Amino acid sequence: MITSLSIKNYALIEKLAIDFSKGFSIITGETGAGKSIILGALGLVLGKRADLTSLKNKEEKCIIEAHFEISKYNLLPFFEANDLDYEPETIIRREILPSGKSRAFINDSPVNLQELQELSQFLIDIHSQQQTQELSEENVQFKIIDAIANNQLDIQDYQVLLKSYKGDKATLNSLLKKQGDSLKEQEYNAFLLEELVAAQLKAGEQALLEADFEKLNNVEIIKESIDKALAIANEEQLGVLNNLKEIKLSLQKIAPFSAEYHSLLERIVSLTIEFDDISDELNRCSEKLVNDPEQLDLISQKLQVIFNLQKKHQVTTVEDLLEIQNQLENSILEIGNLENDIAALTEAIQEKTLALDILSTSVHEKRMASVPILSKKLTTILETLGMPNVRFKIDIIATSNYFQNGKDEIQFLFSANKGTDFGLLKKVASGGEMSRIMLAVKAILAQYSKLPTLIFDEIDTGVSGEIAIRMGEIMKEMSLEMQIFAITHLPQIAAKGLAHFKVFKSTIEDDTQSELKLLSNEERVVEIAQMLSGTVISDSALNHAKALLN
Repeated sequence: MITSLSIKNYALIEKLAIDFSKGFSIITGETGAGKSIILGALGLVLGKRADLTSLKNKEEKCIIEAHFEISKYNLLPFFEANDLDYEPETIIRREILPSGKSRAFINDSPVNLQELQELSQFLIDIHSQQQTQELSEENVQFKIIDAIANNQLDIQDYQVLLKSYKGDKATLNSLLKKQGDSLKEQEYNAFLLEELVAAQLKAGEQALLEADFEKLNNVEIIKESIDKALAIANEEQLGVLNNLKEIKLSLQKIAPFSAEYHSLLERIVSLTIEFDDISDELNRCSEKLVNDPEQLDLISQKLQVIFNLQKKHQVTTVEDLLEIQNQLENSILEIGNLENDIAALTEAIQEKTLALDILSTSVHEKRMASVPILSKKLTTILETLGMPNVRFKIDIIATSNYFQNGKDEIQFLFSANKGTDFGLLKKVASGGEMSRIMLAVKAILAQYSKLPTLIFDEIDTGVSGEIAIRMGEIMKEMSLEMQIFAITHLPQIAAKGLAHFKVFKSTIEDDTQSELKLLSNEERVVEIAQMLSGTVISDSALNHAKALLN
């Protein structure tokens, strides 16, 4: 339950601090006095987004702090899961800086808004007039019936499984599309791969083939040139080798006379050895030269195959062709792998479908069992609220579709009077009837919920008199199990509270401020009398106020 709230520099509130008690508390005040500001500040503590318009003084930061007594509500697992310090009296603080930046803290540990919103679901339910209209929406109706059916854990498991199921379905559709596209290309890719495989390509072979082609294609010129070089080198009288030997002999005679001559001798000896080696290599090249037209034709054909493949695939090297060959092989293998992946995914989806069906069937059966319980409880409460002939017809319809909370659809039909047909809530229920139905729903849910605090924001819209008294009694009864706040304009409800707070505006010089005050017994009599008769309070209004309070 919330034990205190402090607000600084928010909207029309400069500074406010108020303590709350357990049980049933009333908040009243004239229209525009600032009740919505109090709720807005509380909403920020619970994780709603904020902006600079929240600041009263744009030069100072806004601070809103709320204290919650949570020792009885088994919230330790939440704090451990989010790595937060657990305190029986937990403090939530929200700060909005002049820069527009917002910060949030739980027991002085910084948290993000998502963590704040998750915790707030265990602390307070603020019922607004908008929520009353949401009663006609399917998801709200399901939340009501599922609370009674105790379906929360089954639905959580179902939602986790449904997310995985939808992910698998999306992946399967993607794989099937990829397989369809691949099958269209498979025949052409197989043809391209067959061409490349048939070419028996090897890395680096193009340069070797081109060199061999040049040799064979010019064998006569090459042989003639080599033979001529050999003749010049080896001619008996005037050959290069013979002349080098003569030079060597001449230098041998003078080498002992100086280091310079000896060096020249060594160089000519080295040159003679190198030239002799060149001559031998030329002889070997000459011997290997063969005029082979058939081999030349084979090399020419292989080179033409390579050139044609390079042109087709728009590349310039054999290595590029081998890379393309590897890609095509992988592509064809991938089609086979796709089939395996599709088969495995299909099997997984079938298993998840079966599990979803089992969970949704369990949810459906518990919902069906809860329908008469909800109808009876609603009817009983609404009879005390001046609707003696009210009837509900709640149909839970099983479908083949997988919705976020199961496979059911719901029809929440309502009839307020004898002899009238059932109709959808939003079409046949008046504003006052919707308010009473929502209060009945909240009273029922309070029996199944462990929520510490519930705030009713003008749930009494459209009712008055004796019905308002009964609504107040129901809220007072609810407060035996949880902390209840009611923001109301009706004196009949205001008189039922154990504590009564008043929101009012005050003007100091040129500054207007909203304030919240806990009323004493005497002040409370005056406030309720004013609610009964207006600004001018009559004696009868005072007496009536005392009677209501008693």
